[in-house]
Amino acid sequence: MSPTPLWRRYDRLLGPDSAADVKDELRFHLETKVDDLVAQGWRPEAARKEAERQFGNIRAVQRLGERIGEHMDRRRRLTEYWDDAVRDLRVTLRSLRRDPSFTAVAVVILALAIGTNIAVFSVVNTLLLRPLPFQNAQQLVWIAPPPTKCGLSCATYSTDAYDEFRVGSRSYRDVTGYFAFSSADNLSLRLNGGVPIMATSIDVVHNFFQLLGVNAQMGRVFTADDAVNGAAPVILLTNAWWKRQFNADPNIVGKAFDINGVQTTVIGVLPASFDFGAVFAPGTKIDAITPLNLYGPLRNMGSIITMIGRLKPGVRLAQAVDDAARVAPSMCLSNTIPQTCGSFKGQVVPVPLKDYISGKLRRSLVVLWCAVGAILLIACVNLSNLLLARAAARSKEFAMRGALGAGRSRIIRQLLTESLVLSVAGAIIGLLLAAMLVSWFAHQGAIALPLLSTLHIDGAALIWTLLIAVFAASVFGLVPGLRMAGGNIYETLKDAGPGATASRRHERTRSILVVSEVALACMLLVGAGLLLRSFLNVLKVDLGFQPDRAAAIKVDYDDYVANDKDGSLSAARRGVIFQQILSRVGALPGVEAAGFTDYLPLGQNRSFGLPFPKGVNVPPQGINGPLVYVITPGYMRAMGTSIRGRDFSWSDTAKSELVVMVNKSFAKYLDTYGVWKDHDALGKALWGGPNTFEAYIVGIVDDVHEENVDGDAGWQVYVPTTQYPPA
Repeated sequence: MSPTPLWRRYDRLLGPDSAADVKDELRFHLETKVDDLVAQGWRPEAARKEAERQFGNIRAVQRLGERIGEHMDRRRRLTEYWDDAVRDLRVTLRSLRRDPSFTAVAVVILALAIGTNIAVFSVVNTLLLRPLPFQNAQQLVWIAPPPTKCGLSCATYSTDAYDEFRVGSRSYRDVTGYFAFSSADNLSLRLNGGVPIMATSIDVVHNFFQLLGVNAQMGRVFTADDAVNGAAPVILLTNAWWKRQFNADPNIVGKAFDINGVQTTVIGVLPASFDFGAVFAPGTKIDAITPLNLYGPLRNMGSIITMIGRLKPGVRLAQAVDDAARVAPSMCLSNTIPQTCGSFKGQVVPVPLKDYISGKLRRSLVVLWCAVGAILLIACVNLSNLLLARAAARSKEFAMRGALGAGRSRIIRQLLTESLVLSVAGAIIGLLLAAMLVSWFAHQGAIALPLLSTLHIDGAALIWTLLIAVFAASVFGLVPGLRMAGGNIYETLKDAGPGATASRRHERTRSILVVSEVALACMLLVGAGLLLRSFLNVLKVDLGFQPDRAAAIKVDYDDYVANDKDGSLSAARRGVIFQQILSRVGALPGVEAAGFTDYLPLGQNRSFGLPFPKGVNVPPQGINGPLVYVITPGYMRAMGTSIRGRDFSWSDTAKSELVVMVNKSFAKYLDTYGVWKDHDALGKALWGGPNTFEAYIVGIVDDVHEENVDGDAGWQVYVPTTQYPPA
């Protein structure tokens, strides 16, 4: 019988080869039979043929043997792997238990790095990756003009425009919307004639919930009959308000309550998964939903409605954009106030609702995600260095194991097991830390991000935890494993430690790890420095007011009283109410000044159109009007905004000459009309349109950043509360 080839012996080091083993076994038995026949007197050729005849189909026997061998090898390997894994785990636990300080440091480092990654991933997943909590959310689009500097007036549509777009467009299954100018605490609930309970509601078009695919948890949602003149007042409660205010009353549907002085019937409770504020008004807690009557007093209020559409199945966004460009020129032609949306013609731009809600945050979130990923890499490199030093101290142990027959892969697997145990422990603690951080993010009110209230640890976050735990274990465990498995057993056992060559390799590996860690840390420091610089630059921006010494308090009062045609009675009554409140507030210790305003800076606002100097008959087309603030005397002083000219006074009533104040940027623009010889807007008259009103500029104030801190201040006009009707 021929001996086993030398290459086959070394090939066994790579693992069992069932096919080769079966061939060797068959060859052994065949040659043994041939030798027996030759010994009995058979010629060698005849003996081989007889032996093959007695064996039968050798190929079939070989295939059967291969299958049996592979099955046995697979069972043996699984058993060996499982036994080795259990043995490695026991050795790892004993080793880590003997070095508790190293174990604690490693687990804490990993917990912080992995925990921050899980928390940031949860935010990224909620805002960017996870679809909106609506049926077929990819079909929903936000329908609005491009952003401009006139606040919500340039981001909304009139009721006529809404009707015409809904009828004229062909790309949508339906179009809906909501009233954009709802304010906080606009709902007053009285239970059994007690003290009013303030809440916040939003008015929506009757098909709002049908279009989004949201059904009531109890009762029903709105229908077209709920939003017409003469319809009985109805209301939908959000799930959170139903539980908080009504103790989750299961019989709430059908009950009527005094809401804003009117008996209003509860027709349903919305599911807990629906949060209007989280999607459409970040930072706002919406307690109830009411139907929007498009054919009542709101009909002539101009641009007030935001529009949302659902595309028909198979319709692409590009088709919807072309369809909007076709419909837009005909919008508002029949509007009773055409100027409210005349500048929007040809500028209706549908965008995916998901992109509108969170698209602006995409770049910032990706940068943040990369930053915490770099932190995880730094932690892995740091731990790799620690494990390398720890493994060097255990070099005799690994050398002895190698001398006893442990292969290189066996030593690497032992060190990877240690790193995996550390990584899993860090991931478990990091998951708990991330859960607490995510819960805090979801329930805090200081950060107004869309969908933040829906933030939670879900299945995707758990999968991400597992992936980064395995990734981290591989990164910081592989280098020490390869380094120790490739050591010189002879030199180590002689207790000479690594020789000169091994020492250089060891130091080179550690140097590479240190350089990598420093490089990643420098990258993060540079990014943090740039971020800090940007933050300091933002702090240096002159806002036009002094927020550090100002406090804002919301005041609710009853202004719904009978008035004459020009609103003078309610304006006078409002002046008395405001004076009484401000006199009491001004008498408080430490209060230097106090005033009222309808909108605060850096928030939402609206435009009343474009005032222009007296003597100019037609204002320029395509220019949006300034933002308008309705204020009382003392507001400018309370905000720390300087005035050139005079402030409003309580003698500026609806019966006296109309007055306004403008900011410096708008005064500079008004001078471009060229009708003021002294180029000074102070004391000049502005017209709000032909035969509408004439108001005199009594003060020019500093530019105030009305929408954001980093952008330029726009145009602002300030009018006194005592000269304008309640609306």
